[in-house]
Amino acid sequence: MEQHEGDKEMEGATVVVDASVAVKWFVEEEYSDKARLLMEAYAQGVIDIAAPSILPYEVLNALKYSGAFGEDELKEAAQILDDLQLTLYGLEGDLGWITVEIAMRKGITIYDASYVALATLLEAPLYTADEKLIEKTRGINLVKHITTYHT
Repeated sequence: MEQHEGDKEMEGATVVVDASVAVKWFVEEEYSDKARLLMEAYAQGVIDIAAPSILPYEVLNALKYSGAFGEDELKEAAQILDDLQLTLYGLEGDLGWITVEIAMRKGITIYDASYVALATLLEAPLYTADEKLIEKTRGINLVKHITTYHT
């Protein structure tokens, strides 16, 4: 996976996705069709996908505990996530500060807040399927349900 290294040339607009969306690239569940539409736009260079560097860990953990993935399938999913070359951001500088502020002020986990903070820093929409996150972050207009994504 590609680590953020300053200015990066992007062909399309940037969007942030959280693990609730990325998991849907691997399993068929509610809203998987919209998540895959977003992935297709990324594959075609229409958008760039950014996320905090915890995304692959959260996705693989969710897949592990879904019960549908054995060791070989998880290794394959890890390779796919690596091959996607998403733009991943470490918790450093302003991202760290904003993450803590959002977590404390909105009563959410640091994990969830890192996605919201990145969207805030990049001035990019955050697509999620986590309805509780959307509810708790009311007033932060960048947080959007995956069903609202369109190309």
